[in-house]
Amino acid sequence: MIRLIVIFLIIALVAAVFGFGGIAEGSADIAKIIFYIFIVLLVISLISRIFRR
Repeated sequence: MIRLIVIFLIIALVAAVFGFGGIAEGSADIAKIIFYIFIVLLVISLISRIFRR
């Protein structure tokens, strides 16, 4: 999942450098959404690990 975030951020940076604002904004938004999903899944995983012990 982290790999996807990095890929979309790189796409956003390259698109921004070449002046494609819409693509850059879309890629950055997708990267943010995936990052938030990753954080939620990480917290759920940590909480479930604590209760399993």
